[in-house]
Amino acid sequence: MDRICLTLPTNRECTATLTALGEEAAYAADHFGVEVDLLILDSAAAPDRARHARAAHAAAGEHVTVHHLDEAAQRDFLRRVIDRAGLPKPELMLDLMLPERLSYGACTNRAFLLAAALGCRSVHRRDSDSRYRTHHGEPVYPIHHELLSLGKRARDAADAVTENSLDAHHADKPVVMAGASFVGELSVDIGEIRAAAPDIYRDIVGLWAPENWSAEEKRELADISFLGAGTDPFTGDHSTLTLVDPMHVDMCNIGFHRIQEDVPLPPATDTIGSDYFLFHLARSATLPGVLHNRHIVNYYTGERRTDAGFLAYQTRFVKFLLSMLHLHHLYDRMAHAGPALLDGDDRVRAADIALFARESAHLDPAENLRRLTVLDRSYRRLGGRYAAFADRLATQRARLLDEARRDIEDFALLTEAWQRLITASAATAVHPAARRPDRGRR
Repeated sequence: MDRICLTLPTNRECTATLTALGEEAAYAADHFGVEVDLLILDSAAAPDRARHARAAHAAAGEHVTVHHLDEAAQRDFLRRVIDRAGLPKPELMLDLMLPERLSYGACTNRAFLLAAALGCRSVHRRDSDSRYRTHHGEPVYPIHHELLSLGKRARDAADAVTENSLDAHHADKPVVMAGASFVGELSVDIGEIRAAAPDIYRDIVGLWAPENWSAEEKRELADISFLGAGTDPFTGDHSTLTLVDPMHVDMCNIGFHRIQEDVPLPPATDTIGSDYFLFHLARSATLPGVLHNRHIVNYYTGERRTDAGFLAYQTRFVKFLLSMLHLHHLYDRMAHAGPALLDGDDRVRAADIALFARESAHLDPAENLRRLTVLDRSYRRLGGRYAAFADRLATQRARLLDEARRDIEDFALLTEAWQRLITASAATAVHPAARRPDRGRR
């Protein structure tokens, strides 16, 4: 029986979400005959973790096994994996996998290694600040489409989708990704700017684009960014076998097969969007995916409305914009390489990705200095707490530029070590007292 990993990383109270996640796990087991490892990576405060543990373990069943790991348990597992892998600078590697500061990429990378340890053939990720849509009063679970297609050869997956837009020469490649988007609030918490000052919003969001794009192209990008799948209600399933456009999927609603064992996500700290890299890699490498319409509802937690939450989130957004200097270089190099990124077994050549990342670390930071200038001007025009944030930003320019460069160097380093970490994880028990079951990954 195939094993899958349904995972949710969290640093906040999300008991209701965990209960719903458990119901999705039961749906997967009941409808697809799989063993589900329900993996909760919990960095929340102790009282919240206790509530999470009760909610998660209530989901355990004959074919659903719950793994609720706090940071101490995650760190113990990572130390054993890194030791087994025999990597140089083990403490640095541990910091890249479990940094003290928030990292969207690192928390998902931990899920990838734990899924390998559990012998899972696919990883399905959800977020704590989201919930499922309903149809005729019943939840609409994304895992339905993920399990219909992930891991199959594209030619075999074609029977399970509504339409197939994939070129025939990709038919023997595996489906490595299945996902959808979200509805509800913007995926990036800048809706207040969008509503109050659309022109400033376009100036800021346009910084996401490559600098050589025209003003019109940047405006068009700003007008479609972070909106998700609109507001139409779910009325029925639709899915497409394709090379998935990264703009149409979200990390709260994604399943991966195999590609997550080839290349990790950038472990950048305090940087939104650092966990989206595999979307771009799958498309550039011409690996098939399925795009479906079981979107998830995104909402904001109260913490973002506090002063501390506002400052933290705006900093993460600025770091996201600065990361684009380096990531656009990677995207361009990957797009140029195309199917040459794959070896004879359709596995990604991780050494190429690491090389591109190291190249990008040497780019002239002048482009990012210009980004910071636009941000300073824009935030000051907004006034109020945005102007106060601009004052704070002005004192951090050198640090932020340096962190953007170091983040991409860290990604290169982790990519070079990733296969050894995956191999070591597959031979390591998640819980040290437990004997690892004799089951292979598929």
